[in-house]
Amino acid sequence: MIKDLASSELEIKYNEPLSHYTFTKTGGPADILAFPKTEAALEKLVVYAQQQALPLTVIGNASNLIVQDGGIRGLTVITTEMKTIEAKGNTIVAQAGAKIIDVSEMALAASLTGLEFAAGIPGSVGGAVFMNAGAYGGEIKDAVTAYRYLDANGNLVTVNGADMGFSYRHSALQENGGVVVSATFTLEPGDFTAIKAKMTDLNARRASKQPLEYPSCGSVFKRPADHFVGPLIQEAGLQGKIIGGAQISMKHAGFIVNIDHATATDYMAMIHFVQKEVWAKFQIKLEPEVRIIGEPKA
Repeated sequence: MIKDLASSELEIKYNEPLSHYTFTKTGGPADILAFPKTEAALEKLVVYAQQQALPLTVIGNASNLIVQDGGIRGLTVITTEMKTIEAKGNTIVAQAGAKIIDVSEMALAASLTGLEFAAGIPGSVGGAVFMNAGAYGGEIKDAVTAYRYLDANGNLVTVNGADMGFSYRHSALQENGGVVVSATFTLEPGDFTAIKAKMTDLNARRASKQPLEYPSCGSVFKRPADHFVGPLIQEAGLQGKIIGGAQISMKHAGFIVNIDHATATDYMAMIHFVQKEVWAKFQIKLEPEVRIIGEPKA
């Protein structure tokens, strides 16, 4: 039984509401929720899920994520207790659960340039690698030179170069189902003052333009070719629209914010509404950037 795996390196909870962990403050329960603190504990979980034919869902900081109100069956793993970050020379190796913001701060402390764009991204290293997260003209693929993942059998695999499969909001992990263990960032020596100034500027721009005062899942839609999502939604006359407790942000129309005890069902209804209206007005298909997991409420 999975409870036999519990140890000082592995916490396990049952029927745990994921709304306690998601940035939207929404989401149904996980049947089994595990928090590994070490790579060995994560490997045990992956192997256990394979042996027991349990569906396995891995979550990082749950920032660019919607967990539906029916919750998640099987085994759900949150990696945020795996957060070691080590710098050596011009490289930084970070475990999957480390916050990408903390990695950018480590780079600053070491006067390494190349991760300034990530200074305000709230996700984990694993999540950022999984989706090739980006902001302000930078992407994870610009800084990550290798990552390690566990395959379905618990085998540790290291990939680099083209094998990482990076493209816009995509990595090879989305096809192979690998569970990120760690990533290696290779950066360039830079000037501490200049790096700090750029990070401060980007964070100020983020605070002025994004609705950080409300729970949200970050940028909801991928950017379509030759367009920006926020202006499209504005031009469609949708800014400020409310469904349940979810609202298209008045500060940035590319965000859906939780203004009044929203549910994931409210979020899903809003996503579908926006897609339908933007298509009707502009014949532009908006695809979700946010990762949507779990089951709808019965």
